[in-house]
Amino acid sequence: MKRLTILIALMVFLLVLTGCGTKGVNFPATHVNDIQNNVTTQVQILDWFGKPFNEGTRNGEEIWTYQFDRYSVFGNPKSKDLVILFDKNNVVKAYKYSSNMD
Repeated sequence: MKRLTILIALMVFLLVLTGCGTKGVNFPATHVNDIQNNVTTQVQILDWFGKPFNEGTRNGEEIWTYQFDRYSVFGNPKSKDLVILFDKNNVVKAYKYSSNMD
């Protein structure tokens, strides 16, 4: 009986463990309000947020994406995303931030 209890507890633990996860890198959101279009540089963004989760280009302009998602069996998924478009001079042209994290 004790062996069965341990086996059941182990199975429940493994189920909970596999039902939780993250995607991306948890980046600090403290400087999001400091970003200014046509003012903030790529160097400042790198200093404030670190290396982006994803990098790409659109019409020859760089796009950096910072993303962090947290999944759990017992709750709603949480996420925060910051997408930044840089002009050809490596200055922020536009950005969008969204988060449902507390």
